[in-house]
Amino acid sequence: MSNAKFSNRRVVIKRPRKVREGHHGGAWKIALADLMTALMALFLVLWIVSNASPQELQGLAEYFRTPLAVALSNGDRDSASTSVIPGGGADPAHVSGERARVDLRTQRLPDDVRRSLMELRFRIESVIQGDQELWELRDQVRFELTPEGLRIQLLDTEQRSMFQLGSDRLAPHLRQLMRAMAPLLNELPYAVSISGHTDSLSYAAGDSGYSNWELSAGRANACRRELVAGGLDSNKMLRVIGMGDRVPIPGSNPGDAVNRRISLEVLSDAAAMRIRSGGRTEPLQPLQER
Repeated sequence: MSNAKFSNRRVVIKRPRKVREGHHGGAWKIALADLMTALMALFLVLWIVSNASPQELQGLAEYFRTPLAVALSNGDRDSASTSVIPGGGADPAHVSGERARVDLRTQRLPDDVRRSLMELRFRIESVIQGDQELWELRDQVRFELTPEGLRIQLLDTEQRSMFQLGSDRLAPHLRQLMRAMAPLLNELPYAVSISGHTDSLSYAAGDSGYSNWELSAGRANACRRELVAGGLDSNKMLRVIGMGDRVPIPGSNPGDAVNRRISLEVLSDAAAMRIRSGGRTEPLQPLQER
């Protein structure tokens, strides 16, 4: 009887099911990729803006101030008018910054001059990168394209000075840099201008005796001598001036070390002609005897 009782029972075998998680898709990967791309673009724009010159920043700002209707209709940008026919008196929508933007465009360097100056910058940077001692100066050399040409600024830092304190005697690394740049400057037909600058720390006697004026002029002239000693054609030197502490770098404190600097400009032919003619666009005519 007991065997019959047990024979009527059902044997139940429980086997655990293996549940596989469903595929959630790759939408999050696309969103992450878009976010990283946007961040990369943002950082790239910030880096470009941080290295732009004041003139380039001003031109960029004026570009975005152009009314959309003017940009789409090709209207008169000088007056910010939506009409393609100039005239009709003053336009109430006139933007004063547009005139500055037009002036900046007219002062742009010709394409061939710009290319040759950028090539000069590349060659100077290559010389600096190829020399171990000059490589340490890479953060103290700044390049900037201006309407006049290529500006090369050699800056002091608290850790490394370009000159001996209160003197126009060049430090060895600056002398080496000047002599390395001299043959490269000779390869272009453009004139050269050098200006010396100091910080706002003045001498005890003020401007009545030896002052920052003499110091800045002496340092600029010392750099001229080193360039000529390095092989620069002395006829290419157009101007050597001392600016004292009157032109600090924008955004800096007048007493900052970066204001102790040498500014070397490779001038376009038009800029050199303006200097030779006293600021006129045409050469000076000889005086007639009376």
